[in-house]
Amino acid sequence: MGGVRTSGDLVAWMQLTKRMKIEQAKAYVAQKLDMNVRDLTNETVMNRVREAKGLSSVIPDHVEYAGIAAKSKIAKLLDITIHSVDLYEKHMNG
Repeated sequence: MGGVRTSGDLVAWMQLTKRMKIEQAKAYVAQKLDMNVRDLTNETVMNRVREAKGLSSVIPDHVEYAGIAAKSKIAKLLDITIHSVDLYEKHMNG
């Protein structure tokens, strides 16, 4: 699926955290991004979607959100728990 060039990382999160099969994970991610499954592998479309939603990219100069900030947005978008995000938020909130 192309990792952060497209939607592979998002689909993988769903497979790992919710134990979804790949087709179910793709459908879930597409629904959350308000797009069709076919466009999940389109680099041009996904670059625009990732930028608009603050989900990071492989081109860091064009991304406002990177690292833990991007992971936090991914967790919220997909309604999942990401352990490193939880640890960071606990640390920052004392």
